[in-house]
Amino acid sequence: MRVIAGKYRSRVLHAPRGTDTRPTSDRLRETLFNVLAPRIEGAVFLDLYAGSGAVGIEALSRGAREAIFVEQAEAALRVIRSNLGALGIQGNYALEPRSVSAGLRRLAEAGRQGDLFFLDPPYAWVDEYAVALNLLGGEFSGVLAPDAMVVAEHEKRRELDKLYGRLIRYRVLKQGDAALSFYRPQPE
Repeated sequence: MRVIAGKYRSRVLHAPRGTDTRPTSDRLRETLFNVLAPRIEGAVFLDLYAGSGAVGIEALSRGAREAIFVEQAEAALRVIRSNLGALGIQGNYALEPRSVSAGLRRLAEAGRQGDLFFLDPPYAWVDEYAVALNLLGGEFSGVLAPDAMVVAEHEKRRELDKLYGRLIRYRVLKQGDAALSFYRPQPE
């Protein structure tokens, strides 16, 4: 696994051992960031269920102002810290060592907003998609900047709902066994 483009291009990233963390493939990350390219410069990027941190690090490499990594697994947190350290990234990020719901609550309480949100829970955690997307489209919709984009990576064969509260799906990209569902907030 490597950083695809930008400041840290071609630098190697590590992932936690075992099968609990499934890093987003280089090819799918490249597809994701081809779509995000016009919006990434200066954005606040939230990497939910961050795993190795590869997606948030890619965002920083491509010019995001800040990446917020939300992850609760201790092994994954160690890898994120290691990857950030190996690249010499010392600022412009925050590590939220907690569940996604607790991380979103903390951001909402702090009055923080994000521009781009990426969520990629383990595929087997089917309920986590609805939990996170319902929180972003409902109780914690205040963390979404007015023109925010939320992207969920999921199994291609498992379609996500079109609506989650204020979030509406407007695009799906399929690649290999994976898919990316793109959401934006509807006006209140």
